[in-house]
Amino acid sequence: MRKILVTGALGRVGSELVPALRDRYGADQVVASDNREMPTAAPTEGPFERLDCTRIEHLEEVVRRHDVGTVYHFAALLSADAEARPDVAWSVNVGSLQAVLEVARQSRSAVFLPSSIGAFGPTTPGVGTPQDTTQRPTTFYGITKVTAELLCDYHARRFGLDTRGLRLPCLISLALPKGGGTTDYAVEIFHQALRHQRYTCRLEPDTRLDMMYMPDAVAAIIGLMEADPERLIHRNAFNVTAMNFTPARLAEEIAKHIPEFTIDYDVDPVRQAVANSWPRSIDDSAARAEWDWAPAYDLESMTRDMIEKLTLRAAP
Repeated sequence: MRKILVTGALGRVGSELVPALRDRYGADQVVASDNREMPTAAPTEGPFERLDCTRIEHLEEVVRRHDVGTVYHFAALLSADAEARPDVAWSVNVGSLQAVLEVARQSRSAVFLPSSIGAFGPTTPGVGTPQDTTQRPTTFYGITKVTAELLCDYHARRFGLDTRGLRLPCLISLALPKGGGTTDYAVEIFHQALRHQRYTCRLEPDTRLDMMYMPDAVAAIIGLMEADPERLIHRNAFNVTAMNFTPARLAEEIAKHIPEFTIDYDVDPVRQAVANSWPRSIDDSAARAEWDWAPAYDLESMTRDMIEKLTLRAAP
């Protein structure tokens, strides 16, 4: 078996995907990489490479030396950061992907790319957004994601490269975000609820968006890459979702477990504008039909699991 390379492995998704891949395929088969050094306190099982994916010569050397057959490409700037630094976002979100696709073409490696509901825009149908629809995002992050989808489609069509991807909704994980995401609130709120019994949200209380718990996201990523290619009609940028709620509804669910919890709002206009440009809900029936996608968590089970696990982590 040729090895797997995960770029952006120290990010929110990569840090949970790498252990899942190593459990499934073996620690030595999965090469984690990031443009930062591995933290000294982080688990070190399995190979790690410090890698800047915008440097194609370095990427080529790593892929060749490890005999990489599949690349999960997670090196990217998130939505709010991309708005603040569009030049860097283009270099990382598009430039590094172009390098990955070129190296994958030479090495005949498969490529997974995470896209996002940010690839849609205000002219997209906002409720039940179809798999195939208008994509005219008004955020720079969204522009990079649409460009990335098109690049993957081009390399699949032009060179026969096995490119696959998901349009992920907002992701909720146990790890406290480092900032830069429009919907960081959906993770921060749990930490603040447990520590301080209150939270100040940067989005309006009725901002409705699709969400997914990280275990479901990891399962979806692996499930798509293992799917029978003969069944895949779309292959790249499948809509996937698991649950749909607002900040106010999430706060209500948390209060069932922490009755003293309260929430207030200090809206960030930049983040709110980004969130308002995204669909209220998306249709993931193509993923369900073509590779049997089905989430395991809804709002209630996700909230319960988050609180239980974060409570255990905080215990002496």
